[in-house]
Amino acid sequence: MADIPPPEKKNRQWIRQAVDFGALAAFMGSYFITRDMILATWVLVGASALALAVGFAIERRFAPLPLITGLFALVFGLLTVFTHDDLFVKLKLTVQNGLLAVVLLGSLPLKKYPFKMLLGSAIRVNDAAWRTLTLRYGLYFLAVAILNEVFRSPAAVTALWHAFGWATPNPNDVWTSFRGVLWIAASVFGLSQVPLIMRNMIKDEEPGPVSPDPGL
Repeated sequence: MADIPPPEKKNRQWIRQAVDFGALAAFMGSYFITRDMILATWVLVGASALALAVGFAIERRFAPLPLITGLFALVFGLLTVFTHDDLFVKLKLTVQNGLLAVVLLGSLPLKKYPFKMLLGSAIRVNDAAWRTLTLRYGLYFLAVAILNEVFRSPAAVTALWHAFGWATPNPNDVWTSFRGVLWIAASVFGLSQVPLIMRNMIKDEEPGPVSPDPGL
C-alpha cells in the first residue's frame, strides 16, 4: 500500500510557499505604494530574513534552494540599501540564476546532478529523471538571467517599448512588474514538472510544488 504523506507535511509545503510569496508581495507592494526602490528593498531584506527564519522553524533545517536564494536576497539587498544604488537588487537575479545555470548545465557532461542535492529531500526520483530535471531547470535559470538583463536595463526597456510604439515607461515599474510575472512563471514551470516527477518517483508520495523561484 502506498505511503500517504501526512497532512502536516503538505501544510508545511503550502505555508512555506505562502511565506516566500509574501516576501515578494511585500517588496512589490512597498515599491508601487512609495515608488521608492531603496525603501522597498529594505522591506525585501526584512521579509527575506523572516522567510528564512520561518522556513527553519517549519522544517527544523535550512532547505538548500531557499537558503541560497534567501542569502542572495539579503546580500544584494543590503548592498542596495547601504549604497543607495538599486543596481544590486536588480542584478541579484542575473548573478543568482546565472551561477545556478552554469552549475547545473556544466554538471550534465560529468553525469553529476547537484540539483539532486538541492531538491533531494523534496522529491525522490530516479537518476534519469534527475538528469532531465537538471537540464530543464538549468535552461530555465539561464533564460531568467538573460531576461533579467533585458528588463533591468533602462536602455533595453526604452528600445523595446519604442519598437512597439509605446510611451517610454518608468524602468523601475517595468522591472518590478517583471519580477512579479517571473514568480508566476516559475510557479507554473515548477508545476509543469510534476508529471515527470510522478512517472519516475522511487516512493509513492505526492510531490508538492517545486518552484525554481522562492520569491525572494
